[in-house]
Amino acid sequence: MFIKPRRVTNVPSYLFNEINRKKRSLIEKGVDVIDLGIGCPDLPTPAHIVNRLLEEMKEPDNFKYAGYNGCLEFREAVAQFYKKHFNVDLDPETEVLALIGSKEGIAHFITASIDPNDVVLLPDPGYPTYRTATYLADGIPYSMPLLRENQFLPDFSMIPAQKVEKAKVMFLNYPGNPTAAVADLEFFQKAVDFSRRNRITIAHDAAYQMVTFDGYKAPSILQVKEAKEVAVEFGSLSKTYTMTGWRIGYAVGNREALQSLSIVKSNIDTSQFLPIQKAAVTALVSEQNCVREYNQIYRERMNSMLTALQEIGIEADTPKGSFFIWAAVPEGYTSNEFASKVLEQTGVIVTPGTAFGEYGEGYFRISLSVPTKRLQEAIHRIKTKMTLGV
Repeated sequence: MFIKPRRVTNVPSYLFNEINRKKRSLIEKGVDVIDLGIGCPDLPTPAHIVNRLLEEMKEPDNFKYAGYNGCLEFREAVAQFYKKHFNVDLDPETEVLALIGSKEGIAHFITASIDPNDVVLLPDPGYPTYRTATYLADGIPYSMPLLRENQFLPDFSMIPAQKVEKAKVMFLNYPGNPTAAVADLEFFQKAVDFSRRNRITIAHDAAYQMVTFDGYKAPSILQVKEAKEVAVEFGSLSKTYTMTGWRIGYAVGNREALQSLSIVKSNIDTSQFLPIQKAAVTALVSEQNCVREYNQIYRERMNSMLTALQEIGIEADTPKGSFFIWAAVPEGYTSNEFASKVLEQTGVIVTPGTAFGEYGEGYFRISLSVPTKRLQEAIHRIKTKMTLGV
């Protein structure tokens, strides 16, 4: 008889597994469902990246193990990318680590960074994996509220002293999921100063770092002079280059933290398939025209959706980064009630804010990562079928 361990019992089913289950059920009933819930880009991986993969697939040596930290060519490309875009110097040997997608790296980083009953400071609302991975590592999550009146930035002064004393890791995420909030270097400086004073490692999830609009350029936390003393930044090619299924990302920054993560990973995986790493090199070192083109598509989709929401009386801030809209639910509804009403009346899936934490109540998230024609159909349904009476 199998007895489920406590650490697994504490972990709920993954949010988007549940959304997909509900989606399948509705489709089986004949509902034409438009899924604006999950953030999986619909645009194709650019051809020059795919072509590099196909070329590397012809090389027999590429079917061997890649090396536990990732191939040197990929790590050098990450370092070159950081120098070009952020003027940050990285040692490819000690300050860059290849990941099988940033989600994997983030989850294993908690195991590599804490002992049982250590505290992990988490943004709330935030990416659910931060919390579930903390449970799986027998850590104690502590929510840092992200409030609109504070631009969805955590207030470090409000964290209780006893939590700060026991904290080993703090997660940040800008541009943010789900809030689409952004942070500047002044905020990152405050975060680094706080972490240095309290001996806390920062894990900055920068998955949407290159998905930005209207001339805005998201900074890297490593641009703060002292950041490498306390910070690791997680990058992903999934959103920037629409390579979600390729599962390739990286961690950069504090070498001791990366070495600890490497120990965990080397005992669990043997890095990503070499042709994928080498195709990722092409993505990182090539001209970024494809990124600008795709960002413009997201921006146009965003404009259309924001207009539709405004027409039915829902206000939302215009994001500078990510491909999400974080909007307040109308008065008289909880987040879950409103998401259910949208689905019932329009067949459109949006994600209730509480899926991302307690402080997500009162909000819902829309993902713009669906084909433009389907997004336009969702907009039409919202404008013509939604009624907001309670």
